[in-house]
Amino acid sequence: MIRDVRPIMRPRVVAVLGASATRTTQGNQVIGNLQGAGFAGRIIPVHATATEINGLAVAQGIAALPPGVDTAVVAIPASGVAAALVELDAAGVRSAVVFSNGFTAEQERAFRAVSDGSRMAIHGPNCMGLIDLHEAMPLYPATRTAKARPGKVGVIAQSGSAAISLLNSSGFGISTIVTMGSEFQVTAPDYMRFFATDPRTEVIGVVLESIQSPAAFAAAARAVFAAGKSLAVLKVGRSDVGNRAVQAHTGAMISRAEAYDRFFAGLNIPTARDYDELIATLECFAGTSRLPRGHGLGPGLGIVGISGGETALACDVAADLGLKPAEFTPETRASIIAALSGAAGSNPLDLGATVNHTPEQDRAAIAAILADPGVDTLVFVQDAQASLTPTMLNNYTPHMREYAAHAGRTDKPVVMLSPSAENTHPRVHEMMEAAGIPVLRGLRAGLIALRNLATLGQARAMHAAPAPHVAHPDRAALHAAVAEHTGPLPPALVRRLLGAYGIPFVRAAEVPDATAALAAAETIGYPLVLKIASPDIAHRSDVGGVALGITDPGALVAAIARMSANVAQARPTARLTGFELQGQITGHIEAMAGFVAAPPFGALLTIGTGGTMVELLTDRSLELCPFCDTRAAEMIGATRLGALLGGYRNLVPATDVAPLARLAANLSRLAADFAGILVECDINPVLVTPGTGDVHVVDALLVG
Repeated sequence: MIRDVRPIMRPRVVAVLGASATRTTQGNQVIGNLQGAGFAGRIIPVHATATEINGLAVAQGIAALPPGVDTAVVAIPASGVAAALVELDAAGVRSAVVFSNGFTAEQERAFRAVSDGSRMAIHGPNCMGLIDLHEAMPLYPATRTAKARPGKVGVIAQSGSAAISLLNSSGFGISTIVTMGSEFQVTAPDYMRFFATDPRTEVIGVVLESIQSPAAFAAAARAVFAAGKSLAVLKVGRSDVGNRAVQAHTGAMISRAEAYDRFFAGLNIPTARDYDELIATLECFAGTSRLPRGHGLGPGLGIVGISGGETALACDVAADLGLKPAEFTPETRASIIAALSGAAGSNPLDLGATVNHTPEQDRAAIAAILADPGVDTLVFVQDAQASLTPTMLNNYTPHMREYAAHAGRTDKPVVMLSPSAENTHPRVHEMMEAAGIPVLRGLRAGLIALRNLATLGQARAMHAAPAPHVAHPDRAALHAAVAEHTGPLPPALVRRLLGAYGIPFVRAAEVPDATAALAAAETIGYPLVLKIASPDIAHRSDVGGVALGITDPGALVAAIARMSANVAQARPTARLTGFELQGQITGHIEAMAGFVAAPPFGALLTIGTGGTMVELLTDRSLELCPFCDTRAAEMIGATRLGALLGGYRNLVPATDVAPLARLAANLSRLAADFAGILVECDINPVLVTPGTGDVHVVDALLVG
């Protein structure tokens, strides 16, 4: 449900519950902050007995509040919050910001029940409110930092400490900083939608621990990009909490954090892994409105500096991040060499390699780089630390003035990277800000910000919602069949599910004993693969439950006897229901596909190299389900399996990936239809025929 947060963000009348006439509380701190900031609206303390608090007339009870209260600050013990919210709603208050924490399970249920049925927008609990730097409106229960200044960056943080850290560490101006807390009702996407239409906010940074509704978050992100604004996200809590009990190799190979990675990547949302990366990204977005022309930094960076060591290090860090400096055209190289006789003409350009070079010579070389069609973004690597001595600053100033002049001659992004994370010199910022050049701290964080600038370009270009998923027509019947089982599904049901989604299994039969196995073998044909059938054994090869190369009836009977003894010894308590026979296929390439439940996103599918060493090789590509054949082919192309299928040293012929891509896409539709029902799936190996690419599933594990 979409909630209107305008009463919280633009209140004219604020009620405060929890202020005291005799001591300092969070409520008193909020009132003091509002008064100290010069809040232009009306503040009404609410107290049962007091008549005046902080010099303000008191409403003696919620029922005594006048009409037209936009928001109420609730800073009272958790035990009284639910009842207070009911009263506030009845009094016509439009919204509430709840600071309270320490809710018991029962108190939380009561709070959520009230929130679900309330007309109010309810923010929190367990938050630190918000600070609007333009409106002089700090609904904030602590001492504000003096460093914060008005600007165009809006910050949404589920953690109050994250908000404080950003305020204390960033150099950009803030429009509003919002701390979300536990998000019992209002969530981050509600504020993202507000910022998308807020004329004072151009850049939005989000620090989040979790997403409650992927659809709401995606819609809000698209609204931000459609409005021509910028968004960057830092997801915290990336490591898996606790040990997940997994039965499929897929579950052991995939981290839950990777589902968030794929979600953000699918929306082209720029991301950061820590505060430094987020701050650099927001500073970059706030400092330039220009985007790389190619909307991708692949070979698009032109790197210039006065130190060969620093520019070389920038290239090293860029390579670690998957960013490759541009290859200059022969014309560009010639122009650089003509301007600077000591220069190599390659990227990066070391201006210091030429002795006694003049600003005019530098200007010509840099202009050639900017004109190069392969350069999307110009990067100046320049010491800009706050610790620069006056002499050093004076020496660098002519170069920086040239950098600023170049920014005025191009529509490409021009960015300055200071090599270390130390705070940058205010004089440098002053010169560069006037030219529209962001000054970013630290090579790694700064280059990630540039990568994010390219991602932002992709997001601005593609903000349409994908087509809705269409469920399988027999989904209800298949759900009912799966609901009869817990744990690994029986082989017959696995084959039924895969067959329903067009995923081809090898010829197979499940039999109870040797007599039935001999009869089934005549139908399937030799050579055969024999496997134990048991609902208690997920990985049959680990317990001697797989036998290959069975070529005749005698070998089949012997294999059954040997397998029965081996499994009984390895897993004496396992329930054995019989045996599975499959036609053996040889000379094929082994792939694997599988998925794992990844709430709240549904399921996350992986595809890559298969076989018994699948976890050791970890050759895989990931995507949230469902997806199309084209995306599946891209995923395969990103793996070593894809390189192998493309033809490898005349050992493997070029192989059509379309059948394997179709299998992966069909499996993704199955995963989407069974989200919340199937928790894991392994299809390993998938045998791929060299050349034609025909696929056959040999073994599959689905866990309900």
